Amino acid sequence: MSHITDLTLAEIRDGLKAKTFTATEAAKVYLDAMEKARGLNAYVLETPEQALAMAARADDKLAKGEGGPLEGVPLGVKDLFATEGVRTTACSRILDNFVPPYESTVTSQLWRDGAVMLGKTNNDEFAMGSSNETSAFGAAVSPWLPPGWSAEDGKRKLEEARAAGETPNGFLVPGGSSGGSAAAVAARLCPGAAGTDTGGSIRQPAAITGITGIKPTYGRCSRWGIIAYASSLDQAGAFGHTVRDCAIMLNSMAGHDPKDTTSMDIAVPDYEAAIGGSVKGKVIGIPKEYRVEGMSAEIDALWQKGIDWLRDAGAEIREISLPHTKYALPAYYIVAPAECSSNLARYDGVRYGERVAGREITELYENTRAAGFGAEVKRRILIGTYVLSAGYYDAYYVRAQKIRTLIKRDFEQAYASGVDAILTPATPSPAFGIGEKGGADPVEMYLYDVFTVTVNLAGLPGLSVPAGLSSGGLPLGLQLIGRPFDEETLFTLGHAVEQAAGSLGRPERWWA
Repeated sequence: MSHITDLTLAEIRDGLKAKTFTATEAAKVYLDAMEKARGLNAYVLETPEQALAMAARADDKLAKGEGGPLEGVPLGVKDLFATEGVRTTACSRILDNFVPPYESTVTSQLWRDGAVMLGKTNNDEFAMGSSNETSAFGAAVSPWLPPGWSAEDGKRKLEEARAAGETPNGFLVPGGSSGGSAAAVAARLCPGAAGTDTGGSIRQPAAITGITGIKPTYGRCSRWGIIAYASSLDQAGAFGHTVRDCAIMLNSMAGHDPKDTTSMDIAVPDYEAAIGGSVKGKVIGIPKEYRVEGMSAEIDALWQKGIDWLRDAGAEIREISLPHTKYALPAYYIVAPAECSSNLARYDGVRYGERVAGREITELYENTRAAGFGAEVKRRILIGTYVLSAGYYDAYYVRAQKIRTLIKRDFEQAYASGVDAILTPATPSPAFGIGEKGGADPVEMYLYDVFTVTVNLAGLPGLSVPAGLSSGGLPLGLQLIGRPFDEETLFTLGHAVEQAAGSLGRPERWWA
C-alpha cells in the first residue's frame, strides 16, 4: 500500500471511490510516512487517533456509496486554523497548548466533505516569515537537498542536527509562512494541505518545493477561525501536487460565511471543470516591472518559457505596465505590521495562552509578551505600532494605503484593457538555505516576496505552478494572477503550463 503516497489527491479520491483501497489504509500509510519523516519537522502535531476515526467514518460512507467530494482523503492543516479539541498555536509560545473549543469555517467545510485530518503543519510564527524559520517549533526542512548533497549526506546531517537540538543550517527552506504544509505535500506526507497567504505564503513555498499552490481572491474563503495576522490581506488557500488537486480542495474550502463580514456571497463554481479548458484567445499580460534587479537569469529564462508555452497553446501575449509595483514591498511592510500590531494586542496573558506573572497588570503584559513572542513578531508589532502612532499615521500608514489603492488600480486598468490573466515569476531565485537570509538584515528576507505581495494588496487570486528546475536541480515556479473571483481561468491556464512543463520529478526519500 506504500504506493498510495505516490498518488495525487485526485487519484486518491478516485481510488477511494473505486474501492481500490480504503480510507483507513490510506491514513495508515500516510501516518507511517509522517513518523519516518519527523526530522523534516513538517508537522508540529500528528493526530493519528483522530485520523483513523475520521477514516473509519469515511469507509462506512464509501461502503454505502455515500460521502462527500473529499471522502476519506487525508490532508494536513496549517497550525493557523483553529481545530476544535486539537491544539492550535500559530507556532508561537504565547499560544502554547491552546486548544480551541471551535472549528474554523474552512476546516469544518473540509471535514463536512469527508476529508481526514492527519495533523497540524508547521508555519512561521503567526504567519510572519518567508522561510518557516520563525516557528517556535523550529524550522521545517525542504525535502529537496541542496545541490551537491547526497542522500547519505542529508540523512546524516539532519540526524546530527536533531540529536544535538540544533537548527539544521545548510538545508533548504521550504518557504513560508506555510512551509510545513508545502514540505508535507512535497515529501508525500499528505496529498494536499490547507494554508494561508498574506503576502505570498502559499505561492512562494509551493514554487520552491515543486508543488502547486492557490491563493484565491480575498473574500472567497472565510477567515473565521483562522488566527489573524493582517486581516485585510490574509486568505486561506490550498497546496496540492497538481493544479487539479488545488481545484478540488478549493471547491470545498470556498464559500460564503455569515460569520465573516469580508466573506463574499458569490456562488462557488466547479473549479475542477475548468481543468483542460481551452487557452485559445486568452490574453496574457506580461508586466515589464517584474523584471527586477537581482533576479536570477534562470528565473528570467523560465518566465520566457512560460510565455512561449501559453503562446503555443493559443494565448495572446501582451506586454503591460503595472507602474506602482516598485512601491509594493514598502507599502506591504507598513500595512501588514500595522494590522499585526492591532490583531496581536489580544495576547496579553489575561484571557488565554501563556502567562508570565508580574507585580501589576502592566508588568504582566510586558513579561508575557516578551516571553511569548519571537523576534520577528516583536519586530513587526513595533513597526506597526510606530506607523499607527500620532505624528506618523499620515506619513506612513495613510500613504501606504494610498499606494495600495494605486497598485489595485494598475491591475484594474490592465484587466479593463482586455487582459485575462498575468504571468510572472513566483520567486526571484530557487530555495535558499536555512540560516542564509534575514540574520543581520531582515529586509533581505522581505525581498524574497517581491513577486507575490502585490496580489494580496490588490485582493486578487494567484496560482503558483511548478515549471522547471534550476541549474542546481531545484524547483522553480511561475505565478498566474487573475481577475477578482476568476480562479477558473487560473486553473485553465495553470493546467496548460503544467502540461507543457511536464513532471519535475520528486525529491528522493533520503530522510526515511
